[in-house]
Amino acid sequence: MNHCCGLIDVHTHWIPEQFPAYVGARKGVAWPSMAPASHACDRHVMIEGKVYRTVPDTSWDPDKRAKEMAQMGVTHQVVSPMPELLSYWLAAEDARMLTRFMNEELASLQARHRKQLTCLGAVPLQDVNMAIRELERAVGDLGLAGVELGTNVNGKPLGHPDFQPFFAAAESLGAAIFVHALRPAGMDRLVGEGLEQVVAFPGEVGLSATSLLTSGLMARHPGLRIAFSHGGGALPMMLPRLQHAWTQMPPVRKLMDMSPRDMARKLFVDDLVYDRKTIQFLLATYGEGQVMAGTDYPFAILDKEPARRIDDLSLDDATTRLLRHDNALRWLARTSLDE
Repeated sequence: MNHCCGLIDVHTHWIPEQFPAYVGARKGVAWPSMAPASHACDRHVMIEGKVYRTVPDTSWDPDKRAKEMAQMGVTHQVVSPMPELLSYWLAAEDARMLTRFMNEELASLQARHRKQLTCLGAVPLQDVNMAIRELERAVGDLGLAGVELGTNVNGKPLGHPDFQPFFAAAESLGAAIFVHALRPAGMDRLVGEGLEQVVAFPGEVGLSATSLLTSGLMARHPGLRIAFSHGGGALPMMLPRLQHAWTQMPPVRKLMDMSPRDMARKLFVDDLVYDRKTIQFLLATYGEGQVMAGTDYPFAILDKEPARRIDDLSLDDATTRLLRHDNALRWLARTSLDE
């Protein structure tokens, strides 16, 4: 099989080597910082004086990142901030300071490593007008491809009417949007430690994606290019039920002028579901033109063999190229990686 097109990994994360000191006027702000870890190559991300996550230096070191990309068969990464750094719970002015710093750092990283990295920024979505201004700056001035959003903003779903102006601006600017689970619902229903990413994230992503359908957002803004992490989470399993309700229940029908199935096929998703049959289910649900490779690099839950996942599907060359490369380019609104 011809793999000259390479492989674009759309789901990877970045943390800066250091954060600037907080210079605002508030007390007790949950401003992130970095601290040494037990391993020389690792650092602790500290939030409110506690270790949020221990991260490897590949989180910020592009040379080490490039070596691991080669080992994984990845030729290009789309890089977005570690989701917790979106910081929707900060006062908007504080979040703006943090996102401006991150966007400038990511723009610099992209400029120095354009052949290997495309970067997405962040916006303080707890203040929609402020978020629109930072989106304009990130995409228009700094040249970032778009932004990463959390699945909810302090419990408010992305499909909420308050966020409509932001998505209208994103459509107008041609910004790519990548949605990642953040502070998921349902944590109180889990039994056992370490299950947030494993179990709660898929449900959270599915709820967020559904809110974009039932709010009519995707129908009103057909030019939006929105990608959901983790295969869209639980959405593929909820979609047949939602479709049936749309055909049988007038209150649900009134929510959407377009069928849920058709709207879902306007979403992009990564293939980070760790299973061949489940990826095939994604292809059947969203269409072959909407699924992209993703790994969650460099975190512990990452898929180390993204190329093999696609090869194991035994697709024809044209469809393989879509998953490895072309769908990601279309989501990024690029014709090649040389732009």
